[in-house]
Amino acid sequence: MSTQASAPAGPGATTDPGAPVAAQMSFLDRYLAVWILVAMATGLLLGRFVPGIADALDTVKVADVSLPIAFGLLVMMYPVLAKVRYDETHRVTSDRRLLALSLLLNWIIGPALMFTLAWLMLPDLPEYRTGLVVVGLARCIAMVFIWNDLACGDREAAAVLVAINSVFQVIAFAGLGWFYLQVLPGWLGLETTSADFSVWAIALSVLVFLGIPLLAGFLTRHFGEKAKGREWYEETFLPKIGPWALYGLLFTIVVLFAFQGDAIIERPLDVARIALPLLAYFVIMFGGSLLAARASGLNYAKSTAVAFTAAGNNFELAIAVSIGTWGVASGQALAGVVGPLIEVPVLIALVYVSLWAGKRLFRGDPTVPGAIHQDTSAAARAAGAEHR
Repeated sequence: MSTQASAPAGPGATTDPGAPVAAQMSFLDRYLAVWILVAMATGLLLGRFVPGIADALDTVKVADVSLPIAFGLLVMMYPVLAKVRYDETHRVTSDRRLLALSLLLNWIIGPALMFTLAWLMLPDLPEYRTGLVVVGLARCIAMVFIWNDLACGDREAAAVLVAINSVFQVIAFAGLGWFYLQVLPGWLGLETTSADFSVWAIALSVLVFLGIPLLAGFLTRHFGEKAKGREWYEETFLPKIGPWALYGLLFTIVVLFAFQGDAIIERPLDVARIALPLLAYFVIMFGGSLLAARASGLNYAKSTAVAFTAAGNNFELAIAVSIGTWGVASGQALAGVVGPLIEVPVLIALVYVSLWAGKRLFRGDPTVPGAIHQDTSAAARAAGAEHR
């Protein structure tokens, strides 16, 4: 089993299992928070001071998302999905506690929490409030792989949970949108909002941004292992493609913030108002999910996967839906864009929180980073199985 018991290694990392987690990370991983802040600032400055950049970047679209953003997302997701051991996903699908908890957190608690926070903190700003409700309905299928991997979460669990989220997204997004924008506000005597979501657009987004890299990752592992074996694949091939996940992430952040750099800089108070419920949402959702997973008896690696898949959101879908329904200049679209503005730095901070909390909440668990050196031997795999 790939429990991710140690941090991802890379150039500049030590392989000493007794070393601090930060020392086991590559130079790129170790200072990722800095690179993300630089990427965000670069994107904002480009959007503010380069005339017409947003229109140029939005000229060609894939699944209603700008081609540069689509490219960055695919580059970001492929290396992480190529790391997944697909022959081990059966242990996740047979874990009813993990699946039931994830469904509860993602499709009942998550949307309800975002709805509550949006109404409590933005009662006078209906467009932004609606945009946040849409963000809450768009469950994460992309960046969660990055955060989960950096926190040494269970890759196979993350892959299965994201796949389940994707299916529910296609089936339930439109219905939940109708419920949270029209039915529930009506029951509570609040203002209702009309919205018409395209199920096909949602399905296309899932197919492109999860289906393509998932298929590519599966085929790469299948044929790579078949040709040269698992040892070569995991010790030689994966370290070479691994950094591209973070390159794709940084590129996506630059392009994303270049789109709305002008609006974000010109409307800082609006951004701050939108940011408050988002910040509360990410912290409450992650912390509550991690504790709930631990209480249900899941190990650190699986608990981390549950927490990040529950806390993250599918911002590219939320933005596409908001633009398609209310327009590119709408408050709903701005709320969607502010989503990753807050999500990216907060979740990278929660990666460090997860690594810190693991040793304190999951004592004696071999899936905690630094507990044991990542090993594919039968002994290590058996030790990890005892804690599932």
